[in-house]
Amino acid sequence: MLKQGSTGLVALVLLLLAAGAARAADDSKYPDWSGGWGRVGNGSFDGVNPQGPAEKPPLTAEYQARWEATLEAQKRGEISNNPVERCLPPGMPRTMIVIDPLEIIITPKTTYMLASYMMEQRRIYTDGRSFPKDAEPSFSGYSIGKWEDSEGKGRYDTLAIETRLLKSPRAYDPSGIPFDDDNQTVVKERLSLDKTNPQRLRNDITVEDHALTHPWTITRYYQHVKDPKWSEYICTENNNWVQIGKESYYLSPEGLLMPTAKGQPGPDLRYFNQPAK
Repeated sequence: MLKQGSTGLVALVLLLLAAGAARAADDSKYPDWSGGWGRVGNGSFDGVNPQGPAEKPPLTAEYQARWEATLEAQKRGEISNNPVERCLPPGMPRTMIVIDPLEIIITPKTTYMLASYMMEQRRIYTDGRSFPKDAEPSFSGYSIGKWEDSEGKGRYDTLAIETRLLKSPRAYDPSGIPFDDDNQTVVKERLSLDKTNPQRLRNDITVEDHALTHPWTITRYYQHVKDPKWSEYICTENNNWVQIGKESYYLSPEGLLMPTAKGQPGPDLRYFNQPAK
């Protein structure tokens, strides 16, 4: 006959086994997106057209004029509306262009997306919460997701995400396509395996922003990388661009400040001792 202590131990073991089985059953509802996911397509926002006018973002007249001025400045060799050159993170939705392979870690309450480039990380909360009223805006924003079983097979296959609370400066891609100054951008995504190629992840991205005449939807794909080589990317380690005020300069191999465009004014040296004439 079992003693009282032994009976309690058996009950505890049975409880833990039941909890483990329930957890395993719950985990089986989620897709296996382990490994790495590398970019398919180019580095423009839509991944299809080259960076620049061919992307045809639906900008309002005001922001179209801003973008055209940005493109002209870039032709002159200036860094214009491309904050990444100053070692600021890409932010959303530019993060999802994916420079280096992306890692996706799925748990029942939160899905994590880890990017080696700029060491960005996203947390997508899937625990039923609402957007907070007092959260600090960030480059990655605040993301809330919902898992869907689109085929009715009893297993989740699609992650719908909405991201808000984003801050500036950000641009869609290196061409400098602008966002509205009000920082009210909303990014909606739908991630699922490509039905024609299960080794590819499909991401339908829709951006709502007051700089656009209507929501801008694009589709990006990511190729599965079975054995990815994760790397560390510290932007400031070998970055030769220097931002002083509103001007961007280049640091020469000798450590001297160089202009990035013909006729560019030098930095303001009012706080330094001026050379005697």
